[in-house]
Amino acid sequence: MTPSDFHTLLAAMVGTAAIAAYVFTQWMRLRYEHAQDGRGGGRSAGGETGERVRLLTQENAQLRAEVAAIRDRLATVERIVTDGAFRLDHEIEQLRRAAN
Repeated sequence: MTPSDFHTLLAAMVGTAAIAAYVFTQWMRLRYEHAQDGRGGGRSAGGETGERVRLLTQENAQLRAEVAAIRDRLATVERIVTDGAFRLDHEIEQLRRAAN
């Protein structure tokens, strides 16, 4: 093998490696973008990730509704507790006045 042949072979190998690296990075970028958009890209090329996103979105909506209901109930309990304490203080004051 002459030095010229060696240089040609080396250039071909470096060129092939560069092209393979470019193709791989483009493939990874597309896969990542698809995964971020919810169009797939995870373990399967189809809708496994999209299905998971749909289920998580549905669960998120249910949890938000539950939190809103709990907030409403808490506001009701706070109102009852506050009103009850005010009423109890008022009744105690009336009993003290009646005792004097």
